[in-house]
Amino acid sequence: MIRQKLVILSGAGISAESGLNTFRDNDGLWEGYDVQEVASLEGWVRDPARVLEFYNQRRKAVTEASSNAAHTQLADLEKWYEVTIITQNIDDLHERGGSSLVIHLHGEIFKMRSCSNPELIYEIRGSINLGDQAADGGQLRPHIVWFGEQVPMIGAAIERVRMADLFVLIGTSLNVYPAAGLMDYLPPGVPKYIIDRKIPPVKGYHNLHLIEQPATAGVKILLDKLKPPD
Repeated sequence: MIRQKLVILSGAGISAESGLNTFRDNDGLWEGYDVQEVASLEGWVRDPARVLEFYNQRRKAVTEASSNAAHTQLADLEKWYEVTIITQNIDDLHERGGSSLVIHLHGEIFKMRSCSNPELIYEIRGSINLGDQAADGGQLRPHIVWFGEQVPMIGAAIERVRMADLFVLIGTSLNVYPAAGLMDYLPPGVPKYIIDRKIPPVKGYHNLHLIEQPATAGVKILLDKLKPPD
């Protein structure tokens, strides 16, 4: 039996219920920091030590966090669907929740890379400090896509969206591009489920199913809708 392809785009709302304060575009702050100071190449050049410390703190917070019911219930959908998670989040809570295929658009907090060669990537669980070098001698930096940088995984994400039979949007304000434009690549007529405390602007799209709930409550409703009858 061929399983339908279910593509899920997740954002800050799903991680927030695990206690992670993820950047929201409306106030320009992330954990009290000006995002341009800690999430841009200009901020890195200006004060790399500050940027490293910021992400060292984020790494510690993610380590101490746990996947919530929304993460684990999305993984449950793999029993019936071919599921792809496309996430704007840099944490690993989808993976810890049991999801098999996760595309991280904005990078991963538990990876670091050389400033000289973006392909030279390493796993990291502790801290990155000034003077820590990759094998090519380049300073190590977080493997995070900062504002103004290319999004290397957007092509893979678009390919998955183009093949979707079902699409789910969870906990994202649709303010950050190119992720916000992914819905434009869906095949005509694909059912679209939108889960958020406050539904983002989705005018112009058809076959919408709106679930105005926090991620954990909303995904439970989604699971009830998508789970095949016994």
